[in-house]
Amino acid sequence: MPRTRLRSIHVQQVKIFKSVDTELEDLEKQINRFIRKNNVRVLSISGNHSASMDTGAGPMNTFSGGDVTVIMLFEIESPSR
Repeated sequence: MPRTRLRSIHVQQVKIFKSVDTELEDLEKQINRFIRKNNVRVLSISGNHSASMDTGAGPMNTFSGGDVTVIMLFEIESPSR
């Protein structure tokens, strides 16, 4: 009986991480942990920082902590029959 050879197909997926700029170190650890745990191949990473206005700052227009969003495009191997 011939052996059936499984081929791998590469599936692209997206993962979105969200945090605040005062917790960037934790966000970095979370992203690295995700990559290691899931054994993914990262294709690209992009991010955005949305600073929020501190409404109690008066006319100085200073900014308080803002949201940080990181979007990761990655690839996983999925066995195909």
